[in-house]
Amino acid sequence: MSDRDADPADLSGDEREAVRRQFAEDISLIWEMAGTSRMDGRVLGYLMIMDREYISSADLAKALRASTGAVSMATRRLLDTNFIRRHSVPGDRSHYFKAEDDPWGSFLANERRYFEREIKTLDEGLKWLRPEEVGARIRLKNGRDYLRWVMDYHHKMLADWEAHKAERDALDEES
Repeated sequence: MSDRDADPADLSGDEREAVRRQFAEDISLIWEMAGTSRMDGRVLGYLMIMDREYISSADLAKALRASTGAVSMATRRLLDTNFIRRHSVPGDRSHYFKAEDDPWGSFLANERRYFEREIKTLDEGLKWLRPEEVGARIRLKNGRDYLRWVMDYHHKMLADWEAHKAERDALDEES
């Protein structure tokens, strides 16, 4: 039986930490398959499952057995995409981090920034095409219009997600 199959109450602190590190590794492999930095996935995975309200970047590097530089780069990218947030401790100059409560909802919201930049780039490309460049025009217009369509749909998806969470939480309260 693996640590993951055991009753969490029966695990020692070291065993629970091993489960947390393995969870972070599992998330990192999923992120890597999606073409994202594996370290970003490790950091996010650990922050999502850790047993503290927040953790310093030094402690995060230690927990993940990673360099402080790799953790610093990952936390910057995750902050930029709103998967995590920085937490300040009065009188302490260390950097502390915690996962957003809903990083996946944040992902949808932040994906729109990417779409806006991509749409602007495609529009700029369309301006430079000559009338006879029909194939390029079709590809750029399809890309731009697809991204606009997805952006519009994001509003509905986010609203649906919020409604789903509210319904789930209401059912949890009844249980």
